[in-house]
Amino acid sequence: MNSSIVAALQHDGRRAFSEIAHDLGVSEGTIRNRVASMKQAGMLRIVAIVDPVVAEYKTDAMLGVKIAPGYTPHQVAERLAAVSDVVYILWVSGRFDLLVEVVSNDRDGFLSFLNTEIHGRDDISSVETMTGMKNFKNQFLLKSDWEGNDGQY
Repeated sequence: MNSSIVAALQHDGRRAFSEIAHDLGVSEGTIRNRVASMKQAGMLRIVAIVDPVVAEYKTDAMLGVKIAPGYTPHQVAERLAAVSDVVYILWVSGRFDLLVEVVSNDRDGFLSFLNTEIHGRDDISSVETMTGMKNFKNQFLLKSDWEGNDGQY
């Protein structure tokens, strides 16, 4: 039942417990208690998330970043995390070392970010820029504590 409650809240985090209870055939109190229990256990956190494509951002891009020899993904991620246009950084295996999502208010802001934070930097050997064309799904899975580091590098 917890997964059904979470699914309902992922669709609409403000949905009334009475509606969820009706759909699941249980009492409103049961839903309220389960949600409270999941929150207390750290399993559930209800937050608002802005979709950059729907918001007023004009540029949304993913960057595939290769780290230069002598530097670590942690060092580059820490540097880029301080930039407000960077909204997502993931250390990955495969062709790239980091995937970095950037959202900017306009094209000039994005180009400025690329020129100051990416191109010509000693800690980045190469980058592939993939600009967003159309967003088909945007679902964020949040964790309040990733192995004691609060989701941070």
